[in-house]
Amino acid sequence: MAAPKLAYQPPLPRRYRPKLALIGCGGIAAYHLKNYRAMGLEVAVLCDHNRARAEQRAKEFYPGAFVTTDYREALPRDFEVVDIATHPAKRVPVIRAALEARKHVLSQKPFVMDLRAGRELAELADRQGVRLAVNQNGRWSPHWSYLTQLVRGGTLGELATIDFTVAWDHSWIQPTPFNTLPYLVLYDFALHWFDIATVFMGERRAKSVYARVTKASEQSFEPPAIASVVADYEHAQVRWAFNAANRFDQCDRTLICGSKGTALSAGPGLSDQTVTLTTARGVASPELEGTWFENGFQGAMGELLCAIEENREPAHGARNNLASLELAFAALASAERGKPVRPGNVTSLVGKLLVKCSPRIRRVRAPGLQ
Repeated sequence: MAAPKLAYQPPLPRRYRPKLALIGCGGIAAYHLKNYRAMGLEVAVLCDHNRARAEQRAKEFYPGAFVTTDYREALPRDFEVVDIATHPAKRVPVIRAALEARKHVLSQKPFVMDLRAGRELAELADRQGVRLAVNQNGRWSPHWSYLTQLVRGGTLGELATIDFTVAWDHSWIQPTPFNTLPYLVLYDFALHWFDIATVFMGERRAKSVYARVTKASEQSFEPPAIASVVADYEHAQVRWAFNAANRFDQCDRTLICGSKGTALSAGPGLSDQTVTLTTARGVASPELEGTWFENGFQGAMGELLCAIEENREPAHGARNNLASLELAFAALASAERGKPVRPGNVTSLVGKLLVKCSPRIRRVRAPGLQ
């Protein structure tokens, strides 16, 4: 059968083209700036504690941008939306200052390490009359965005199971501070997969989460490379399987089974995916355009700008993202405790689990996913 034609491409505002600022000019910032330039947006301010790095970004992408090392000097400048891409341990006060300056904010993920802080920031944004969103860019990757539209349109019916399988080589972390994080796979990598699961499941919330981690026999880095997570819902289950020590052939697979159909997205990587839809009517495979590193970053900013223009909450707003963090925090706690955890019962990672190591991590970036 013919594949359904769905609106999976990144959203763009009709007329709203505000000036932007970027606070945090590390390795991933190049993707942010490249895509903002492709969208026809002006970045007026670049800020990083390393001035040379901010100046280099300006030279590469926006030569006319104002460059500073102090976000407090950046915030009074002439712009309306700020992309905050600093390390999570230092991000909350920057977000708070930006909201108090009445700037709309796109926060890098993970949004916060304390759910109460996240709720307070969402309330502050409301009081200030501005929008606060989280850069969960994977939502707008072509394959996940298409699957989201299938789910929301009712094509698959009532969801029964979702299975994620990812096997890749994460050995690049060996000489970096990431090598010190005991639950690296669940904390740094899997957050995209926890987030998209909450998108697929909509208003349904998991009743319990059970996670296990272990080391592969010949892995070259310190944190456990193998992780599995099971989340139980009312009449449904979501399962994640990660292997970060697979050296020979990357595999990235998403399988959604519903009462009216099954959708499978599979391929060797984030931007090389084939989607197949199977229903009683037949089998279809859409030809999708774009990549995670284009659609994803354009979608995260584009949806925020659309929300501002239309005076509504963005789909990836702060409160929406807290449901994803509840799932992620529960998985981390379950791996630590060795027993199931109910999402929402673990409200903070500060001083627990792996976060005590994270301030050491600055601008080290993976060659692939961010």
